Parts: sequence; structure tokens; C-alpha cells
Amino acid sequence: MKLGHINLYVRNAEASHEFYTRILGLHTYHVAPGRAVFLSADKEMSHEVALMTVGDDAPLQQKGQVGLNHMAWMVESLDELKVLYQRLKDNNVPLDHISDHGLSLGIYFRDPDGNGLEVSYELPREKWPRQEQVFAPDVVNLGLFPGPWETDPKYGGRRRAAATA
Repeated sequence: MKLGHINLYVRNAEASHEFYTRILGLHTYHVAPGRAVFLSADKEMSHEVALMTVGDDAPLQQKGQVGLNHMAWMVESLDELKVLYQRLKDNNVPLDHISDHGLSLGIYFRDPDGNGLEVSYELPREKWPRQEQVFAPDVVNLGLFPGPWETDPKYGGRRRAAATA
């Protein structure tokens, strides 16, 4: 079994469509004007995310509310993550945080409707610090992901680990 797609409510699917294609580079498979947009990073799939219009007056998700926290888009290399990081910076997309999970590095931000997004690179399984309990405190913030985020105030990686040691 694998996750097929996410159906995400947004105020205006066509406005969100522009953000998802510009920032994440997703491929558009279908636009139903005034209703929905179907997008995918993997062109072998009909869609990975469907953006569904619910109207300009729809309430935004509140912090701590039950519901989707974020969806993560995975890249195949650290270099690809560096490109996406720079695209976020170039487009003035505010970052929530950047987390070194030990086996992956995730960059967290929000779409125009406040929906949580992550772009992430994960090491091949054979390079994980361990095979079980993979997010335990002793295997995160190992500094395995050098990049431009290391000087970003939203990055808590190795600097945070050293500061609390």
C-alpha cells in the first residue's frame, strides 16, 4: 500500500495552483475552473494533490486544530533540496522551521491558505544512523546535511544540539 493523493481544501484553487507550480514545480494534469486543480510531482501518477476551492470566506486552519499538519514532498538529492531552499528564499516564502531529523532534513513552510508543507531529503536507508527508533534524540541533529540553511535562523540542527549539550 502507498499513499495515492491528498485532497486539500483551499480558498481558491486557481490562485493556489500558481503557488504550487511556481514554488514546488508540480505538473498540472487538470484544471476545473472555479472548482479544482490536480497536480503531481510524479508524472506517472494522475495526481498527488487535488486543490479544491471552498471559497474566499472559508475559515483558515488554526494552529493546534485537529487536521492535516503538513504534507511532505521528497526530493532525491541534497542538491535538489538546496535548489528548493533557494527558490523559497527567492520567492520570499516565510519558513516555519528547518529540522535535521538525523536521517532526513526537512524545510517547513505554508501555502497561501496556511496549509503546512515540507520539502525534504532523506538519506538512503543503508545510511540511516540506525534502523529502528529513527527519530530518537541521540540520532537527530547529526549535521549530515550541509547546505545554505546552516546559517538560517530557522535551522535548529547542529547548532541547537551543541548549545544544549
